[in-house]
Amino acid sequence: MYTLIDHYVDFLSIRKNFSSHTIEAYQKDLFDGLEFFAQALNTSEEKLLPTDIDGKLLRQYLAHLYQRNLSRATVARRLAAWRTFFRFLYNEGLVKNNPLQRVSNPKQEKRLPQFLFPEETKDLIEAPDHSPLGIRDRALFELLYASGMRVSELVSLNLSHLDLARGYIRVMGKGSKERIVPIHQQAVATLQLYLQSVRPLLAAQECQAVFVNYQGNRLSDRGVRKILAKYCQQLGFKDGISPHTIRHSFATHLLDNGADLRSVQELLGHVSLSTTQLYTHVTKQKLKKVYKISHPRA
Repeated sequence: MYTLIDHYVDFLSIRKNFSSHTIEAYQKDLFDGLEFFAQALNTSEEKLLPTDIDGKLLRQYLAHLYQRNLSRATVARRLAAWRTFFRFLYNEGLVKNNPLQRVSNPKQEKRLPQFLFPEETKDLIEAPDHSPLGIRDRALFELLYASGMRVSELVSLNLSHLDLARGYIRVMGKGSKERIVPIHQQAVATLQLYLQSVRPLLAAQECQAVFVNYQGNRLSDRGVRKILAKYCQQLGFKDGISPHTIRHSFATHLLDNGADLRSVQELLGHVSLSTTQLYTHVTKQKLKKVYKISHPRA
């Protein structure tokens, strides 16, 4: 089975152009199922064949996942990994059917995205000091909030992706889908200050990344999260604030101020409008809260 998974990983990397992070998540989910199937069939993972896995065994695996108290989202992701793996095997002529066709995904919980209020966002952006790393951090926060990009997109930014003269950045999204995102002049000015006065002092000679760490190399996803956590702690913000929270805040604030859903979808790089519609629930909740506070008879 390991050889087939290796072929599948090559397929995701070369033909689907998935990111290394996504491929790693798929592998983790497949190996989790592989361990369970081998134990259930009293065989080794190396000797396990795709034809050994049927609908009954998959339903046992589903029950096993629930017994581990995993979230519905995690369970759905594990099943999706195996579903797409078997689809690959079927398309390659290695199996005659996909046993997951009759196994339904768990109903997803609708969780509203966490966001910061405009005042909190302003406090976060202005929290860094005027040291070189502080100037970098402010530029980083300013750009995240000005563009609504994902943290993976932020750390992938190269100097060639910036068009600050016209106030645009070229963002490489999921599945290598490119989009052009405008940014406001305050973000442009903050970025120019960082690029002109700080980045030349930090960046290694061959590094093309916009944001670099203190060693001069490309700043990582984990590095951004650590930077954000530091300032959130300083400001006394509640736990759980992540770069994605800033993305949620970007979308929520735009909708609160009258932006149309289609435009926000384009800015966020969402394939489906239904994904963007989740933010309308946040704004409705806010309206209901304001209504209760403000209406004399509420």
